[in-house]
Amino acid sequence: MAHHDIIAPKQRTEELPTVRTISLNDLKSALGKGYEDFKAMPTHVIFLVFIYPVVGILLIRATFQFNIIPLLFPLAAGFALVGPIAAIGLYELSRRRERGLDTSWSHIFDVFYSPSFKSIVALALLLLAIFVVWVAVAQSIYIDNFGYGEPSSLSGFVMSVLTTPEGHRMILWGMSTGFCFALLVLVLSVVSFPLLLDRDVGFASAVLTSIRTIIRNPIAMSFWGVIIAVGLLIGSLPFFLGLAIVLPILGHATWHLYRIVIEPDPNARPEFVERPKAPRYAAQFPISLFRFRKSGDDSDNG
Repeated sequence: MAHHDIIAPKQRTEELPTVRTISLNDLKSALGKGYEDFKAMPTHVIFLVFIYPVVGILLIRATFQFNIIPLLFPLAAGFALVGPIAAIGLYELSRRRERGLDTSWSHIFDVFYSPSFKSIVALALLLLAIFVVWVAVAQSIYIDNFGYGEPSSLSGFVMSVLTTPEGHRMILWGMSTGFCFALLVLVLSVVSFPLLLDRDVGFASAVLTSIRTIIRNPIAMSFWGVIIAVGLLIGSLPFFLGLAIVLPILGHATWHLYRIVIEPDPNARPEFVERPKAPRYAAQFPISLFRFRKSGDDSDNG
């Protein structure tokens, strides 16, 4: 294969992975391993997820600047819908640490060399589309209850939501609809991204395996969804800064959950050969952060 740091089958696997039945203790084990990964690689993961709280803060600022206060909560809650995308690099770091490989933060970019990269992009676009639809639906719920007028202030908007029948109705419909969107994303992606990173199974097989995981483990996966929701809620306070800790732990834990719930790949893997690191110079920054293919790479794989 072209990039030796990626361990995956040379050809796409047609057989669907085997899904195991797991218990609540397995969720605890996955969280524990995720926390151990976070402690072992704090510099890397904090760098990776730093953009996440920063985006949240910028989102809040844009909300007030463009007077779209009613969308503040839907946009913040929508982070849960795109969280699996932000955690892809974390899965890779956990995978490398599990195999005893180098876990330098630059390896978060190894996803670009994955045989499943196109499928990963397709799944990411699907989640982004779901996020956009959620925001549009949330906006329509607000309009149905309060009309097209924009609130004059945040405090006035909060009072209207908490003290009026229209506000109570909006909360009920908004929370119910948001739950459905979050459930949809959980069903589609609970193991999809780690599976695609680990094996070249294709978009449809990855999503189907995620659905089968939910069906086979409804109670455990329901608790996992609650853990993610509560974690993201806690991490959002204050001003999304807590996500710099919560997101990496959940991301690493998701990789270990995937390893627990999905049987190992029985197909033979190509022998791993660590590529010697060439010297890098300051003048090459930031190009040196990315490892590009060379014309002779394919021949190295035999």
